[in-house]
Amino acid sequence: MNSIVDSSNIKSAASALWEARKNGKPIPPISQTYGIQGLEISYEIAKVNHMERLKTGVKEIGKKIGLTSRIVQLQLGVDQPDFGTLFSDMEYLDSDEIPTSILLQPKIEAEVAFVLARDIEGNVPSYGEFINSILYALPALEIVDSAIENWKIKLEDTVADNASCGLYILGNQPLALGNLDLAGVGMALRKNGKVESVGSGAACLNHPIRAAYWLSKNLIERGEGLRTGEVILSGALGPMVSIQSGDNIDAEITGLGRVSCRMV
Repeated sequence: MNSIVDSSNIKSAASALWEARKNGKPIPPISQTYGIQGLEISYEIAKVNHMERLKTGVKEIGKKIGLTSRIVQLQLGVDQPDFGTLFSDMEYLDSDEIPTSILLQPKIEAEVAFVLARDIEGNVPSYGEFINSILYALPALEIVDSAIENWKIKLEDTVADNASCGLYILGNQPLALGNLDLAGVGMALRKNGKVESVGSGAACLNHPIRAAYWLSKNLIERGEGLRTGEVILSGALGPMVSIQSGDNIDAEITGLGRVSCRMV
């Protein structure tokens, strides 16, 4: 297929992803079906569905960074991070029951979440300015969920699919950064009482704050930004784990605490 993608291809790819999620039926990779090549085109596709989501009455409440773990990159066959948008209907809290009926091919991972104390906009912040913008950290679970059949994705596919966003679960106790050694934290994720994934803060672009800083710079360079109170999911600390209805998930991140959910 011709590598030149016109606006009709962008709209068609966006529509295919929208319908896949609406109908609960994964589709073949849009990178192949619609000849999608390049990240900028993929982000344009994501933006189309972003605007459609806002029309349903949900609001944007944060961002997620994907593919920060080398292990996850190897799992999916990609080689760089991406980002997506978190909407208000994606958020759950510790110990909540999570409906599997609204998901297609869910996998779960544990990560560090940040909540912002101030807006980040205009100029690219220095690292010190960015750290000063973080109000606190929380343990989190992210349920990633691809609209692409069997997770057979290229980077273009996951970017266009809002970085394979599904849902996320936040822990209860917010902690100031203080003396937290976020690169050195250990993570253990259990499914039905059995450890299924282990990792560390260093697996997330060498440091979760560095991953979040990457996001802030990327957004500013695109003429966007972040707002006070927004959540940043900084990326996986270890391998993704497939989940289904009936699974009990519990993750512990040293220094940050535990977060759990039940799939129903």
